[in-house]
Amino acid sequence: MRIIVTGGAGFIGSALIRQLVSHTEHEVLNIDKLTYAGNLASLKGVEESPRYAFCQADICDADKMREIVATFRPDAIMHLAAESHVDRSIDGPGAFVETNVVGTFNLLAAAQAHWERLPEADRAQFRFLHISTDEVYGSLGETGFFTEETPYDPRSPYSASKAASDHFVQAWWHTYGMPVLMTNCSNNYGPYHFPEKLIPLVILNAMDEKPLPIYGKGDNVRDWLYVDDHAKALQLVLETGTPGEGYNVGGNNERTNLRVVETICDVLDEIKPRTVCKSYRELITFVKDRPGHDKRYAIDSSKLQRELGWKPEHTFETGIHNTVKWYLDNEWWWKPIREAKYAGERLGNA
Repeated sequence: MRIIVTGGAGFIGSALIRQLVSHTEHEVLNIDKLTYAGNLASLKGVEESPRYAFCQADICDADKMREIVATFRPDAIMHLAAESHVDRSIDGPGAFVETNVVGTFNLLAAAQAHWERLPEADRAQFRFLHISTDEVYGSLGETGFFTEETPYDPRSPYSASKAASDHFVQAWWHTYGMPVLMTNCSNNYGPYHFPEKLIPLVILNAMDEKPLPIYGKGDNVRDWLYVDDHAKALQLVLETGTPGEGYNVGGNNERTNLRVVETICDVLDEIKPRTVCKSYRELITFVKDRPGHDKRYAIDSSKLQRELGWKPEHTFETGIHNTVKWYLDNEWWWKPIREAKYAGERLGNA
């Protein structure tokens, strides 16, 4: 297939492109605005492939999206471009509305214009896969799981903007019949993760002997999904998913934030022991909680496993060990970010 991937220089997008270029025969066009979190270095291993191309463009530019889609003539669009950090949405929600809502609308309109011009057989094979988040479902109590039927209840500007984009995608299926697919995933982690997020931030702070900040009591729970497992799920949904359907993607790895940080400290203690003190756990620091911090997320991905045969290959223990080791071995990737883009400062104080 000829596939457009939006946001392909981001964390999940770059993992998806590495998967598609390295393990399939698909051709991929990466569209990315290259905001602060976009990093073409994450695609170093595939950038020379004749089946990969890059176009720097903004999904908020409606005319440009129509031009790119009409010129490339994709068989599928995988839409990941988004503002994605909850803390930044608290500080500046406008950018999230613009990119996540208006940008998604622009892309849907461009895809529809292209799709309607296709021959009938090609129209039936076309796919628009929208990649979203479990945060649209709101916050769980101590028990239960998010399913594809869970009502939306977004609590942050970020999750509200993603919920709106999800509804637009579903509307294009119900109103126009355009063959769309949607996934909602749990928290991703792994290599090439921009260091504003918890796991890379903690790893890099620990390596610099800086405090390891944990919001509140550290008892907020997330379901962690290794990014390469997610990329394989997205490929599977695109190739075999049923149009009009949504699929939840989770790692089946629920952990409190405190336990996540403690696990990172234990791995570092094992492979890069501190010279000044006994354990990296001594750097753990509890800070004022994030406004509107959802208590617990947990994904039921049984539909994806049952209908399409997917299952995560990594446990949290194997995934976090791989992740810590990757950051230790790849200073070339993260050091320029820490020096020029984001040094680990607190975000989302409202």
